[in-house]
Amino acid sequence: MDRIELIAPCHFGLEAILKKEIQDLGYEISIVEDGRVSFYGDVAAICRANVFLRTAERVLLKAGSFKAETFDELFEKTKQIPWETYIPKNGKFWVVKAASVKSKLFSPSDIQSIMKKAMVNRMKDHYHVDWFDEDGAAYPVRVFLKKDVVTVGIDTSGTSLHKRGYRQYQSKAPITETLAAALIMLTPWTKNRILVDPFCGSGTFPIEAAMIAANIAPGMNRSFTAEEWTNYIPKKAWYDAVNEANEKVDMDVDVDIQGYDVDDEVIRAARKNAEAAGVEELIHFQQRAVKDLRHPKKYGFVITNPPYGERLEEKEALPALYAEFGESFRNLDSWSAYMITSFEETERYFGRKADKNRKIYNGMIKTYFYQFMGPKPPRAKKLLEEQVAKS
Repeated sequence: MDRIELIAPCHFGLEAILKKEIQDLGYEISIVEDGRVSFYGDVAAICRANVFLRTAERVLLKAGSFKAETFDELFEKTKQIPWETYIPKNGKFWVVKAASVKSKLFSPSDIQSIMKKAMVNRMKDHYHVDWFDEDGAAYPVRVFLKKDVVTVGIDTSGTSLHKRGYRQYQSKAPITETLAAALIMLTPWTKNRILVDPFCGSGTFPIEAAMIAANIAPGMNRSFTAEEWTNYIPKKAWYDAVNEANEKVDMDVDVDIQGYDVDDEVIRAARKNAEAAGVEELIHFQQRAVKDLRHPKKYGFVITNPPYGERLEEKEALPALYAEFGESFRNLDSWSAYMITSFEETERYFGRKADKNRKIYNGMIKTYFYQFMGPKPPRAKKLLEEQVAKS
């Protein structure tokens, strides 16, 4: 089957995680840019990327790329793209989004309108019609302009990939599923290590960790826009991707993943979300305040999204909350802690300077991913000797 190029947008700063995911699926990277990774594959790659990628926001089929400094250039070069290769006569097509950075063409509405006209022009010539009913499958187009270079992609995902389908209940300041998965994958955590989230909210960190541990593909139980593209993607390619995902699931995995929250209602919601994700048996949720954070075992991980304090009265409570968190963590001998927060005085009140700190935008909020590293565990044999000596 012909080689195509796909574009996978992601959170800024987390491109390396997505790049590795794509390579692990067996695809060749074409370019890594701020906020997106492009790669080569066949038509089946559209299905596999949507089903398996944990950290991509969506998967776009690259239709073309060209330089345009005027609207005339934009029209003519958009018209040169072979739209009929992708869109059938009854397809519904429109430019759903246009973004422009450091380009002479910067009006999203004008870009969208002119490109739609160019697409219609091309399709009229090919299909020999003057009017399109557009009552078939949807082919939404997304456009990026950067330094006058126009990149055109057809959205194969539809609803953003962070919507796995399990989060029916959410807390006040939820972290997206794709960002949670990427942050977990940034840490050295593996399924044989303990993971605790003391501010679990709707349960996103524990649920994503459990899905990683059990090898559950994030897109297994949702639908995608391109499933209706029967003119371009055989239905069998979707069935094959889902069958491959089902074969990889390991629900017998032995894990210790825990989620705590001070609000009992929030914990009930987290349990329902875990049940919807099919991982409720792999996570222990419990109503517990951060001051009561403790665990008897060594070399565990805390990965969490503590309150930021978006309202004034919440901000006033943050110093005490982060101080309690820091005090509890100091009693977890040999553990590591990773937290994403916009609270600027995190290190001061947590009581320790982070070993690493990474700026990440959570939506429009500038946050930091603080990384407090504990010691590496001894090799399994040495650890067993220590346990035997203590018993």
